[in-house]
Amino acid sequence: MEPLLSGSDYNQLRAFVAVGEALSFSQAAHRLGVSPSALSQLVRGFEERVGVRLFNRTTRSVALTEAGETLFLRVRPAVSELGDAIGHAQRHRERPAGTVRVHSFRSAAERYIDPILPAFARDYPDVVLDITLDDAVVDVVAGGFDAAIRIGEVIERDMVAVRLGPELRQIAVASPAYLAAHGRPDHPRDLVHHRCLRWRWPGHVTPYAWEFFENGSWFEVAVDGPLIVNDKDMAVRAALDGIGIGFAVEDAVARPIAEGRLVPLLEPWSAPFPGRFLCYPRQRQMAPALRAFIDAVRAAA
Repeated sequence: MEPLLSGSDYNQLRAFVAVGEALSFSQAAHRLGVSPSALSQLVRGFEERVGVRLFNRTTRSVALTEAGETLFLRVRPAVSELGDAIGHAQRHRERPAGTVRVHSFRSAAERYIDPILPAFARDYPDVVLDITLDDAVVDVVAGGFDAAIRIGEVIERDMVAVRLGPELRQIAVASPAYLAAHGRPDHPRDLVHHRCLRWRWPGHVTPYAWEFFENGSWFEVAVDGPLIVNDKDMAVRAALDGIGIGFAVEDAVARPIAEGRLVPLLEPWSAPFPGRFLCYPRQRQMAPALRAFIDAVRAAA
């Protein structure tokens, strides 16, 4: 059997209840913000839909029929509850609330998420940020994340990507003590003769091959050395301790370079690459909580 209510029928049912409460088309029309003629058409359409007369109308009065009163008493609480539910949903649309799940590379979180947390918690008390810090490249949608912050070269093509900063460079660095003991490489390929501090992408078996740029193209150097880590900060600390040559994003080693505790190496072969981006799945309607997070990160970038 065809269901009674579908789509626009809610408006007819709401009109019926409003007239049943006011027993006046003009008063009910004023309350609903429509014209009396439009309201009359809605009620007439609902009567045709139900297949029975619901009101007795005269030029001076409006009264429910027996069938109309029976229906009115049964549907009035449901319409009221439905209206409250819709209002509650609309309040969620207007006031950010709920959980936003974010996946971020560790270095990106330190730069773009940590600074916004105090103000965000104050301004959006009903939003929970569920943040996973991980240098692995995960499928944002399959992983159940709402957004991710990562470098541009590992963003899926169907994602919306918002640039957060300038291009980045990776550079080789070593401590003055290491260079005094082992010398300085003159070309990236000389690194095969040095003690290098390697880093492994999470989920990968082999360490990352260091990338350099020459004559318009990139090339890799498979370095070797006494240490393999899955945390880039640990590799930087090892370089500071003179254990070997490290390879890091330039802004991560800017301070120790400025302080003279690390020395940049092979810079002519260190070219920039796409920097960090905030990315999220393309969607027709964005949850207010996610929009609030995106706006906060972009404002602080």
